[in-house]
Amino acid sequence: MSPFFTKSSKTATEIIPVTSAELDKWLKSQDEMTKNFVKARDFKASPNSFVSIPDSSGKTKFILAGYSKDDVLYRFSKIAAGLPKGTYTIKSKMSEKDATQAAIGWALGQYRFDKYLAQKNDKPNKLVLPKNANTTEVESTVKAVTLVRDLVNTPSNDMTPSALQAAAEELAKEFNAKSKTIIGDDLLKKNFPLIHAVGRAYKDAPRLVDITWGKATDPKVTLVGKGVTFDTGGLNIKSGASMGLMKKDMGGAAHVLGLARLIMENNLPVRLRVLVPIAENSISSNSFRPSDVIKSRKGTTVEIENTDAEGRLILADALTEACSEKPDLLIDFATLTGAARVAMGPDVPPFFTDDKALAKDFMEAGEKNQDPVWQLPLWKDYISMLSSTVADICHTGAGGQAGSITAALFLQHFVDEDIKWAHFDTWAWRKSNRPGRPVGGDAIGMRTAYDVIKKRFGK
Repeated sequence: MSPFFTKSSKTATEIIPVTSAELDKWLKSQDEMTKNFVKARDFKASPNSFVSIPDSSGKTKFILAGYSKDDVLYRFSKIAAGLPKGTYTIKSKMSEKDATQAAIGWALGQYRFDKYLAQKNDKPNKLVLPKNANTTEVESTVKAVTLVRDLVNTPSNDMTPSALQAAAEELAKEFNAKSKTIIGDDLLKKNFPLIHAVGRAYKDAPRLVDITWGKATDPKVTLVGKGVTFDTGGLNIKSGASMGLMKKDMGGAAHVLGLARLIMENNLPVRLRVLVPIAENSISSNSFRPSDVIKSRKGTTVEIENTDAEGRLILADALTEACSEKPDLLIDFATLTGAARVAMGPDVPPFFTDDKALAKDFMEAGEKNQDPVWQLPLWKDYISMLSSTVADICHTGAGGQAGSITAALFLQHFVDEDIKWAHFDTWAWRKSNRPGRPVGGDAIGMRTAYDVIKKRFGK
């Protein structure tokens, strides 16, 4: 069991949740000491607030916690981190779904990335898992989100292509999955030229990690994640401000590894394949250049217009390989475009698919899991923006408009028409502290994708 939870309730302090609308009614049934104490503390039961109610000896009798009925997942996230160190139990009737979500939020609210700090965080507050919570779902979700956060938060001097490969292989080993990796010039021999081109300028060679798990007879689910461990922009070098967060440019890879963990730990009956193209987009005498024309794995020639649009290139070769097995569902995650953030902000990743039923499933799952996503169109008229006079396709759209859509259309060019495919353009980052969502790397859209996979292929 993870350090956030326990099954023993012997020494646990009760948390009694109450909304602001319920507070007056609840107080009527309490003793005068409790009523007076709540009034003296001016406790209004606003969401994320709490007050310790003492007994006659001054010791804590229970915790009165304010919450919002609309915020199930993060209901106890803030108080979990703010309570005195100890073990707690929630005294409230909750459905299995709500109990599961509340427990997940309890753990997510206490996440801290302290790997590089001399002063480590104290042990987290423990929660007695509600009896009707889905323990496996709670534990696997917390582990998966923590994996994503840790990978994205790790600085690029440690999160190198080799290190990201090692993290993927460690996950594969944990679940007895098969793993193989193509590295450096072997990418050219095995016909992954776009991955090689993007990463060849960095001393730690580019690579493609390929993980498989599950029975060959089960439905095929393939995940592809962008693993650019740092993006200078290449010869189209980024400004200092734009480069500051580029350690998170492997956030797509982190998402599919977290998603793979969820699938494997919950033992979904699928034949899983995870493809993670990894490279650092660096600058050297052998960097790829604007106006280069590179033949992709698909055979399509690609004109390079801007070396700062490198993520779609490594994804293109990986998506081509993914299609070779005709998966029943193909999903890619990438921190791909600034245009997606302009359109949707940091918290709502756009996704793209031509499958109406799949799009509906994603939208519903996003709302259900408090992990919102939103469909943007694969608008066919914009394909003309990717036209080139010297190659089959240009990898960026002309005119700087509809950047997220044209990036998705470029990726779609490398996906076979008969395959159910969805592309997520996620930011993988929180820029401000909120309950359960600290500043830093985060899984945004991953839980939604898992819910759809479970709905379609679960037992």
